[in-house]
Amino acid sequence: MLNDPLADALAGIKNAERVGKRECIVKPASKLIGRVLKVMQEHGYIEAFEWIFDGRGGMFKVKLKGNINDCGAIKPRSSIKKGEYEKWETRYLPAENFGILIMSTNKGIISQYKAREEGIGGRLLAYVY
Repeated sequence: MLNDPLADALAGIKNAERVGKRECIVKPASKLIGRVLKVMQEHGYIEAFEWIFDGRGGMFKVKLKGNINDCGAIKPRSSIKKGEYEKWETRYLPAENFGILIMSTNKGIISQYKAREEGIGGRLLAYVY
């Protein structure tokens, strides 16, 4: 039984990267997972992804580039204010300007770089490096 579909999706991607696969299937598909994959694609961690309808809600087929060292969901989903980015970056990322935090904000699902640029806070969802 799935308790956190985002965590399961990121774990599947990380495991496929570690064994050297070029693509992976993420089931079940959701809008949240799709938006997180879009941010990962914009920052160059995955090559592409597509939604495939299978009659039970669908799944994502993700093409991997081999750029992911680690990724995962952040639980509990902590709130972050616009001045607290450094604190959370040091907690989840290995080095400065290495990797991204993916956040849910009132502007949508974005990386911490874009959130800092726009001067907004939000809730942490995931990290990728």
